[in-house]
Amino acid sequence: MLIHFVHTGNAYLPELHAYVEFIQSTGNHARVYRELDAVPNDAEVVWWMCGLVTFQAQRRFPKAFHIHEYASASIGRLCHFKDIYKRWLQATPDYRVFQNEWVCARLGFRDTVPFEYRDMGVTPQFFPKETLSRVRDFDCVYSGEMRRLKYFLPVFEGLARSGRTVLLIGQLPDVIKDYFDTQSNVTAVGRVSYTEVPQLLIRASYGLNLVPSQLPYTQQTSTKLIEYCAAGLKIVSSDYPWVRRFEQQNEASFYFIPYLNSAKTYSEIFGDALDLQPYRTPKLHNLTWPLILNRMRVWQAIGIRD
Repeated sequence: MLIHFVHTGNAYLPELHAYVEFIQSTGNHARVYRELDAVPNDAEVVWWMCGLVTFQAQRRFPKAFHIHEYASASIGRLCHFKDIYKRWLQATPDYRVFQNEWVCARLGFRDTVPFEYRDMGVTPQFFPKETLSRVRDFDCVYSGEMRRLKYFLPVFEGLARSGRTVLLIGQLPDVIKDYFDTQSNVTAVGRVSYTEVPQLLIRASYGLNLVPSQLPYTQQTSTKLIEYCAAGLKIVSSDYPWVRRFEQQNEASFYFIPYLNSAKTYSEIFGDALDLQPYRTPKLHNLTWPLILNRMRVWQAIGIRD
């Protein structure tokens, strides 16, 4: 069987690579398309990484089993109304996959379409080998979506004042690139291959999980935090509901920083206090992508697993 993944948006989705590897391990095949027109009309399974899937678009594949996956609720201005709009105009699939219960409730589909939850995972390569020698070139690392950092410039000013070095992994947008270019304590490596990220993470001691105090971010899984934990970093995080639940569920201990607009206060937070916290980083071997995907029921629904 050939499964066609449709991803026409801009979001970085590491789960797509995991899906392709897992499906190939079952003796089947998968392809990822950035343009809908490239998907053949006789496709057997079309797996939409939503966006809006119109009735017209879905009717192009009359013989297909359609799966709609929601890794996130809508973001940006009027995000709640965007979710309502999407619910009204979205074509009806054969199956749905949601990141978690909150995303499912937020989108609010009220029909009998079968569904399941599939949370975020981490590739086994993020777990460092026991024999690996770590060289801590940086105090802190931030990896992932860089546009969110515009809300946290006072944090980075505080890091600079406290003499902390920072590694940034990801493409800096122009709106904040000029700021970081002037910070001598910051090293920005830009966008790198996903396979290179684990070796970069272990060059730091602390992983920065900086999430804006906005929906849906505060209720959705932080992939970067899972990757930091797998790499064995100590976690420094903004304080919001999802990360508090994650800390409790995994018997972890993170250092939470408040949402402030004071570089002076942040410089104190990142001073000696940073090193004195009782950190406990969970191992998370149960969250590797192969284990997460193996537990999914959708494979039975499309007929590639018993």
